[in-house]
Amino acid sequence: MRAAPTAAPTSSTRPSWRLFGSLAGSLAGLRLCAALALCAAGAGDPGRAVAAGAQDEGAARKPAAPEDLEGRKLELRGMEDTLGASQAQRARIEAEAAALREDRARLTETLVDLARQIDERDRKIAEAEQRLDTLTGSEEAIRRSLASRRALIAEILAALQRMGRKPPPALLASPDDLLAALRASMTLGAVLPEMRAETEALAADLADLTQLRRSIAAEKETLSDERARLALDRERLAALIDARQSSLSAAQQALGAENARAAELARQAASLKDLISKMESEVAAAAKAAEAARQADEARKAAEAASPEAQTKLALAPFADPGRLAPATAFANLKGRLPMPAAGTPQRGFGAPDGFGGFEKGMLLATRPRAGVVSPTDGWAAYAGPYRGYGQVLIINAGQGYYVILAGMDRINVNVGQFLAAGEPVATMGDGAARTAAAIAIGAAQPILYIEFRKDGAAIDPSPWWARPELQKVRG
Repeated sequence: MRAAPTAAPTSSTRPSWRLFGSLAGSLAGLRLCAALALCAAGAGDPGRAVAAGAQDEGAARKPAAPEDLEGRKLELRGMEDTLGASQAQRARIEAEAAALREDRARLTETLVDLARQIDERDRKIAEAEQRLDTLTGSEEAIRRSLASRRALIAEILAALQRMGRKPPPALLASPDDLLAALRASMTLGAVLPEMRAETEALAADLADLTQLRRSIAAEKETLSDERARLALDRERLAALIDARQSSLSAAQQALGAENARAAELARQAASLKDLISKMESEVAAAAKAAEAARQADEARKAAEAASPEAQTKLALAPFADPGRLAPATAFANLKGRLPMPAAGTPQRGFGAPDGFGGFEKGMLLATRPRAGVVSPTDGWAAYAGPYRGYGQVLIINAGQGYYVILAGMDRINVNVGQFLAAGEPVATMGDGAARTAAAIAIGAAQPILYIEFRKDGAAIDPSPWWARPELQKVRG
């Protein structure tokens, strides 16, 4: 008995060409499976294989039921909706990622600029304090000079007073007192030049003292204003650093165990070289940073091979992109370009006698109390925490086997594994009360920042990498 003909599909029930394509693909897949089954069956029983093939061919030729088509259509619609939602979600995530990159670039640029502004303000305060010390010293010198001439000044003033009370006689008024007049004239002729010189010197010293006191008052006012601005800048910088680190809160929640492990490794490490090796082999964040540095080196090599001209231009402006997440150029190409990590006065250089029969493996920099410390180069934090008598230590993996070690800080503001841009604030010095090994070695009362460069585990001279003083700011 023949089945009743089905109604012609309407526009709402007519299968789409995509559905037919899907069905055709399904049928082709069924035929392929049947053929494989036939081959497997034919190996044992040719008759069964032929029969099975005939049955499958007949099944394949049967028309699909309408309810099957509707089910497939609904399934297709669900897949299309899911795909559209996935694409929308992906576009939204990409937009959020782009916004985060822009936010990070703006935050990094603001942090670098603010750190540079604080560094410049620190320099101005140091210069103002030096001028104030000079003026105060000059004032003290004048005061001591006046004090040493107190007796002479008293004699001059007494003589002038006596002359005012009993002036020399006038010859026209009393010509008979000629002898007294001559004596007075001879006395004044001998004394007046010396009295005039002493009086002029005294007047000049008093004028200088008055001017110095005015200058001292002006310098104190300027210094007070600069210190107030510096305090505001440091508060703003602290807020920005907190904002930067809070954006890494998800990562910070997983750092508890790793921080404890890093502290244990620091206690076990026999040297900084050993500490670096243990961190990158046993702490996940440090190992991830080391892998990121390795991948960045490989990517840069590939880019240099593909376009040497573009890499040459990039090397001329290695810090131009504030949103970079990897060093723009190789560390070896940055000689003469790196900013000093803090404003201060060099105390000892690389290779100088360390006072214990050896030689310095780094350099010592005397800083102001609570001075900010910035990263001198692009790189990843391989270690951040206390280490023996070094104080707080930050080790930066700059790639190509180069490491930058900063020690003697009071507080570090970054996490292990975090990418650091050159000029980005990373730490704060103390007030000098906590004596580190470097400060004790040179007998310094102020905070001492220890800076060491390493290449493949060996200490190297950092001096060729520093920019000239007039070019200390991070250039782009």
